Amino acid sequence: MNKVKQRLQNGFTLIEVLIVVVIIGILVAIAVPTYTGYVRKGYASDAKVSIKAILNASSVYTQTTGLVPTDVDALETDGYLELDPAIKRKWQFDISETEITATSLAEMEGGEGNSITYYIEEGKYRGYGQKEE
Repeated sequence: MNKVKQRLQNGFTLIEVLIVVVIIGILVAIAVPTYTGYVRKGYASDAKVSIKAILNASSVYTQTTGLVPTDVDALETDGYLELDPAIKRKWQFDISETEITATSLAEMEGGEGNSITYYIEEGKYRGYGQKEE
């Protein structure tokens, strides 16, 4: 009976509990930044898809009219582009001859003021949700 009672009273020592807490802390320190990076990439993917659509529409617009579009509204008004209203509430798009930039607005879950830029000559994205070079 004494052995059974002693076995029931055995538990974890303070050192064992501290080791487990330290291991969990290390795992969290590694996992949280990785998770945050994936979330940013997910939010940025909406902008990247829209940027590609804007790029294609501006290319057709330029070939048709001989002019370079200055904003997304002109492309939409002339029927070259149709962006989802939900995307337009989350992102503001700016067009120039060398780049297209998307800047997040207040309704974007990832926060306001984040921007991702597509450099047309390079064919590369830089900014929010992208790997740093």
